[in-house]
Amino acid sequence: MATIRKTEGGIEYLFGLLKEKTKTVTRAAFWKIPHKTPQEDICLKIGRYNKNGFAPDTLEVENPKSELTLDNEEFQKLLAFLSENYEPFKKGVKEYIPIDEKFDHQQVKHLKAIFADPDKQKVLDFIAKNNILPEDLIASLQNQTRINAVREFENMLDQNLVEQKWQEWLKNNDWVLGSEFVRILDEREIDTANITDYLMQAYDGFLDIIEIKRPEGSLRYWADAQDHGNYVPSADLTKAITQATKYIYEVEREANSVKFLERVGNVKTIKPRCILIFGRSNDWNNEQREAFRILNSSYHNLTIMTYDHVLSRAKRILGIDEPEKINQNTDIEEVNIADIPF
Repeated sequence: MATIRKTEGGIEYLFGLLKEKTKTVTRAAFWKIPHKTPQEDICLKIGRYNKNGFAPDTLEVENPKSELTLDNEEFQKLLAFLSENYEPFKKGVKEYIPIDEKFDHQQVKHLKAIFADPDKQKVLDFIAKNNILPEDLIASLQNQTRINAVREFENMLDQNLVEQKWQEWLKNNDWVLGSEFVRILDEREIDTANITDYLMQAYDGFLDIIEIKRPEGSLRYWADAQDHGNYVPSADLTKAITQATKYIYEVEREANSVKFLERVGNVKTIKPRCILIFGRSNDWNNEQREAFRILNSSYHNLTIMTYDHVLSRAKRILGIDEPEKINQNTDIEEVNIADIPF
């Protein structure tokens, strides 16, 4: 049982044995200096003493082996330091922001579980609505999440991934499609014979189409041989364009179908457009960029993008890349941004 003692001068003190060895003792001592005001003046003394001649009940020990005394201000700052930093340091956290409340590792698990919700936008909306976090902090968190997603996109470009992986990434990061689109619809099926990658609701409330093809594998953007000195689409790209235009045609055919309208959540179809994401453009020369511009301008309801165009667009939205670097890699300025619906 701990016993608080008092000196003849009215100073209350309490000892705590920290460690005892064969020849030495390490001890901590609190003491409180009385004042006529409500002010508290609690000090801490930590000392190591030789057992020979050591009086365990004495506050002041002559000839200590080593001793450190913290006044009230120093002691309070030490307490704050321990409270803010000990637990995260013990847990191995490399970087953190100290908070006023006591660190609770279990609460961190709860927070991670909350933000693991697949509908992250719903979580953010709930936090903003209930003023749990300031709006600028929410925006910063969302921006960092998007930056991480872009880094993931870059890493994926270096891998030979199946098309499904790209579909999943775009579904989780539809913000890269820009403000032109409101949301990805749950329905993908146009009819029993035609299933597109995404049906989208555009900002004007009508239905559009997104179709993607994996950037790697055997798919090629340009044909091996030029035609009269001009770059022309490869057979792979021609097939993808044909498929995209077929989807546009089939969606228009279903525009007045009550069943189709119900399946797409009553999003109406009027003059649908399609975005086709196909191939890479990171190693194109000037002639290929010009050919891309000409090819894109020949379609009024179809826009073709490469994965590098999507990446550059995402970086420009977030402000994490220099315009000079973008122009060197993809010459995105050669593509009229006004012609791209995202």
